[in-house]
Amino acid sequence: MSTPRLPDPAKLVIGVFTQDKDLFDPLATRLTEMFGLTDTISAWMAFDYTDYYEKEMGTPLFRRMMSFKTLVKQDQLADIKLKTNALEKTYGKIGHRTVNLDPGYLLLSRFVLATGKDFAHRISIGQGIYGDLTLLYKNGGFTTLPWTYPDYADKTMISYLLSVRNTYIHDLDTQ
Repeated sequence: MSTPRLPDPAKLVIGVFTQDKDLFDPLATRLTEMFGLTDTISAWMAFDYTDYYEKEMGTPLFRRMMSFKTLVKQDQLADIKLKTNALEKTYGKIGHRTVNLDPGYLLLSRFVLATGKDFAHRISIGQGIYGDLTLLYKNGGFTTLPWTYPDYADKTMISYLLSVRNTYIHDLDTQ
């Protein structure tokens, strides 16, 4: 029989992608107000892995990633996704978004994204939100899965998430 124990707190990571780079600073301010101070913000990354968002958001699209100092409970991810969805709407224009926010969390062993879209490998985490196991950490690096989005499999993204993981290790040691 397994003995239940509380899960480790997680490092909150939020991806911001948009065509309008000028939206990043006000969004970063709002996200900081909502989730606390950031510890890492990535450089801009080109987002050219799919044309899925082009009709709604235009082209070219760019992504920046943010991680936050305050660790979160893993079971907060659905609430966080709903809050970021609401924030997307405040920046939207009639009938479409101008920004997409991808919240997720990082643990020593994995990176999980939140989504409102169900699929075979996604687990319900409540409130109509699903956890998407996006990357596994093993043998000193992140490993992609058959369903990992191409932008999260990119070496620049992997490098960023490895640096966030190193910060997370320090955070766990100082708790």
